[in-house]
Amino acid sequence: MSIPQSGGGPIESHAQLADYLAAGCKPKADWRIGTEHEKFGYLTDTHAPLPYDGPRSIRAVLEGLRDRYGWAPVSEGGHIIGLEKDGANVSLEPGGALELSGAPLETIHQTCDEVNEHLREVKCVADEIGVGFIGLGAAPEWMHDEMPLMPKGRYKLMDAYMGTVGTTGTTMMRRTCTVQVNLDFGSEADMVKKMRVALALQPVATALFANSPFFEGKPNGMKSYRSYVWRNLDAARTGMLPFVFDEGFGFEAYAEYALDVPMYFVYRDGKYIDALGMSFRDFLKGELPALPGEKPTLSDWADHLTTIFPEARLKKFIEMRGADGGPWRRLCALPAFWVGLTYDQGALDAAWDLVKGWDAETREGLRVAASEQALQAEVNGIGMHDLARQTLEIAEAGLKARAYPGAGGLLPDETHFLNALKESVETGKVAADELLEHYHGDWNGDLSRIYAQYSY
Repeated sequence: MSIPQSGGGPIESHAQLADYLAAGCKPKADWRIGTEHEKFGYLTDTHAPLPYDGPRSIRAVLEGLRDRYGWAPVSEGGHIIGLEKDGANVSLEPGGALELSGAPLETIHQTCDEVNEHLREVKCVADEIGVGFIGLGAAPEWMHDEMPLMPKGRYKLMDAYMGTVGTTGTTMMRRTCTVQVNLDFGSEADMVKKMRVALALQPVATALFANSPFFEGKPNGMKSYRSYVWRNLDAARTGMLPFVFDEGFGFEAYAEYALDVPMYFVYRDGKYIDALGMSFRDFLKGELPALPGEKPTLSDWADHLTTIFPEARLKKFIEMRGADGGPWRRLCALPAFWVGLTYDQGALDAAWDLVKGWDAETREGLRVAASEQALQAEVNGIGMHDLARQTLEIAEAGLKARAYPGAGGLLPDETHFLNALKESVETGKVAADELLEHYHGDWNGDLSRIYAQYSY
């Protein structure tokens, strides 16, 4: 989850809201790739989730990374809650999952190197204290009451609110993990096409990266339980954003949408002030009950944008949010998938041609079916397996056109990062299918075996 935003002065006109988003426009030469991924930590002997404090804890891992690898600590209320170094940061999800928010990098080779270095550092620290980390979309065994809530003011407010607006909010906070990539746009028109492609094809990412078939110790009937959780969280701030496909969509339309999303908080002097359910429109008029007479800054607007959770989220960049957390090969495959589709104009045009005839019902149907059936989904005559094949072909062509070499020139481009996804298309099986085969086969229903076989 996001850290407090900074650097924005007073909002003096309504136009500044859309202008803030438009300020993300960059020339293509400056487009970058920011990969984020979350992972569950656990005690290797008992498989219990990590507490925040103690010799074998989240805090111990953060302090180990700080002391051994030179990460600068981020603190709140006297608690270490994150780390920063070289444009990247490590942060905590509400239930203690560890997240790497990578630096904005030029190539997938670089972002994958960053992921691998981070996982190596985490493993070195974790091994010494009897801690492990595993990449899954949902916690396979743990119950709600077992999960600690991290000492962050934002999470305390969110936790209290979640149960009032949906059925799965506290589950999302404590027991799900994702991998996502943040990508740039060159203009408003480029943003519009990328947002439309991102939303329409997010179900393909959900299907290909489905990796959460277990929950509370048994199969849950889904391939991506994480996606199911997000679908039932809070309709006011999640979903497929049908208005993005309306004629005239742009920065202003997204700002208007965001204004109607109920607030969570206002961040002042290191503290989160409860603004749950209040209106940013009232805040603009100086009529926010939490801060009567005070008007917002652009930092408040930036914070508010981080409390909106659609399948593709617009800030000064676009976040692709549809994938489950997973093993390292899929952590690198996720940026390859979306960069291939959106950073080459020919690929972006081909992707739009693939989806532009779909209506909102079809897009939502694919979203639901992807979480339930992954590559076996079919909606309105659209088979997910075939759609994934077509989408990967476009992504591969886009990466070939980019032609960014790696490994000192030994690799001509970034296409090999798609190999894990191509294997899924060839076999018709995603990670969730493989997990279920183990569970019903050689594991004999013993889900505890997942830790030894699937941890980093």
